[in-house]
Amino acid sequence: MTAEDHTQTASIVHRLAQSLLAQKQSLAVAESCTGGWLAKSCTDLAGSSQWFERGLVTYSNASKVDLLAVPLATIEEQGAVSEATVSAMVAGLLDRSPADWVIAVSGVAGPDGGSPINPVGSVWFAWQQRGHAAFTSKHVFAGNREAIRESAVNFAIVQLIDYLK
Repeated sequence: MTAEDHTQTASIVHRLAQSLLAQKQSLAVAESCTGGWLAKSCTDLAGSSQWFERGLVTYSNASKVDLLAVPLATIEEQGAVSEATVSAMVAGLLDRSPADWVIAVSGVAGPDGGSPINPVGSVWFAWQQRGHAAFTSKHVFAGNREAIRESAVNFAIVQLIDYLK
């Protein structure tokens, strides 16, 4: 990640912090392919403890089941990189935290592991506010593993900023 990329992510996180603080809301994240990058980006901002509640890296299927109560059948039938799985991830973390908002991310960052349904770069996202239905989205990002993961982090944050408006 270049200094410019870090500055862009920091700027996005700053905007997110302002939105969450203005609404007296908090955030938790459940990450798979981003491996904690989303939580790290949030906590890089001084004072983030005022709005960032927690982050879980649920990289393995077993961790999604154990920590987020994602039904094993969902993963077996739909795959770990699916709308059903990220929807279950956000619901599971909302049940296990006091956060107002949860973001979940699961994808194929590569360089291997892609499939016809989910080629390398495919990332599923879910955003859910407590008491409301989840929003989900799938995107296919270009680039190497780091670029895909960085794009996923920035997209997740920007989308939440839009939902907070």
